[in-house]
Amino acid sequence: MKKMIIFIIVIALLGTLLFLELSAKKEKDSKELKKVKVAEVTHSIFYTPLYVADALGYFEEEGLDVEIILTSGANNVAAAVMSKDVQIGFCGSEQTLYIYNEGAKDYLINFAGMTKRDGSFLVSREPMENFDLSKLNGIVLGGRQGGMPSMTLNYTLHEQGLDQLKVDTSVDFAALSGAFIGGQGDYVTLFEDSAMIITHQP
Repeated sequence: MKKMIIFIIVIALLGTLLFLELSAKKEKDSKELKKVKVAEVTHSIFYTPLYVADALGYFEEEGLDVEIILTSGANNVAAAVMSKDVQIGFCGSEQTLYIYNEGAKDYLINFAGMTKRDGSFLVSREPMENFDLSKLNGIVLGGRQGGMPSMTLNYTLHEQGLDQLKVDTSVDFAALSGAFIGGQGDYVTLFEDSAMIITHQP
């Protein structure tokens, strides 16, 4: 009889320990962050809100462990999302339109906006006093054809009656700084901090 009582007590203790262990595991699992990969089209101070939210822990407060991956070019960002390498793509909205217009069944959806304007700066090879767009002449490196910086530049030039200006769209967005430093073009469209860095080249 004594052995039976000891056996029941041991079983009860083991059951209690097992219950406490499972409860602790469940609580731990509920606190684990959901991993989310975000492909960003470029790393620029233009996208400061994203970096501030990440640095201040706002994503963690919402239960997210966000990994930001530099994926140069909106087309590459879209490809990363379509292939499920990342869950969110951060780029201009034009790429989603291209994919939709191609008739893709599993097309991308724009669900949030961080900026309202294009982040490009127009950088000149030579200093220009009292600059205005009417003084533009020569060749502008505008980024990939169909990309947001290129489309914004073309729209601006059209509005100013400068459709005749040569815009070179043969250089990918990520390679614009290098191409310009290498001697291509008279002007280039760049995001910060690339624009500042290139203007301070010796």
